[in-house]
Amino acid sequence: MRAVLVAWLVGVGLIGCQPGTTRPPYPPVPEAAFTEVRLAPREATRLLAEALQADSIPTTRVDLQDAWFETSWFDPATGQHTGDRPIGPGVVRVRAWADATNPGNSKVTVETLYHPLTDPSVPDRELDRQVPRDHPVAIKVRAALQNLVKQYGGPPAPPAAPAEAEVAPVPPPEQESP
Repeated sequence: MRAVLVAWLVGVGLIGCQPGTTRPPYPPVPEAAFTEVRLAPREATRLLAEALQADSIPTTRVDLQDAWFETSWFDPATGQHTGDRPIGPGVVRVRAWADATNPGNSKVTVETLYHPLTDPSVPDRELDRQVPRDHPVAIKVRAALQNLVKQYGGPPAPPAAPAEAEVAPVPPPEQESP
């Protein structure tokens, strides 16, 4: 009986170690570009990956099931994968996530990263920095996000505030004369 219990616990432990998603285990960098678009996450992921690929940003992994994609480190001037060390804004990586917001809408977040330096004692993710807004790849990413919004619509309008009912002034109570 005890052997069965141990085997069951080991089995549950192994199942628990299986990732439920292929997404990276960290969120986008805080400075990443984002927008909300009227598309489901999978469709937003597919369309954005296709738009960036057409604009010389080489996606290497697209996961529609988990609604995210990434590129390898590449040269922004050529759009080609590079084996160079990713140091400085001349070698970048793009990673995007699409998350459901309102029904039928997604928040799409895209980080365009570079490493300002190399330090083998620090995990790579801690070296990731968002490129400046005027970086050529950042400009392409923002344009692709804007095109998605233009083509499919942006976030729903906020609910209108209820109109305040106009209240007529209340006349002062009449005073009785003594």
